[in-house]
Amino acid sequence: MKLHLFLSLSAGSAVVAASFLLLAAPAPAQVFGSHNSNAPVTFNAGRIEVQDRADRVVLSGSVQVEQAGMVLNSARMTVAYRNAGGIEIDRIDASGGVTIRMAGDTATGDVAIYDLNRRLITLIGDVTLNQGSNRLSGGRVIIDLTSGRSTIDGRSTGGSSVGTQNSNGRVSGTFTVPQRKN
Repeated sequence: MKLHLFLSLSAGSAVVAASFLLLAAPAPAQVFGSHNSNAPVTFNAGRIEVQDRADRVVLSGSVQVEQAGMVLNSARMTVAYRNAGGIEIDRIDASGGVTIRMAGDTATGDVAIYDLNRRLITLIGDVTLNQGSNRLSGGRVIIDLTSGRSTIDGRSTGGSSVGTQNSNGRVSGTFTVPQRKN
């Protein structure tokens, strides 16, 4: 049964994270750098539904996925996979209060898409990135797990500002400044 294979996933078919996109006037940031996507993956959820014919698994009920110190939480996740002599996960879609945490960095958004093949996480809708007391907000962000580079945009899509009511289609942020003696 594919459920057994899914439950015994190793990091080679990595799982976790959420997503950040890029579009208008990107503001780069270094968040979630040096993630080991080959580490083992663990998860827990209130419910799991295996859809063998569709090659997907649906997790719901306070879902948590963890890999190499990165933790992804959401209300619901859909895991798309293929069976190529073993389960290989291609993509994870998370929705409902998505939060990603790693080494003191936090990213939040309405929806996350983790493309495991490209090692990209895209968060969409009321996105925030927090690193210590520094904070960026926008409509979407793309996190490149290979380079550790994140790009945040003001809008969640190319032409509208849906999901970015607070940012008015713009990226906003606060950065701490070291206190200097006069």
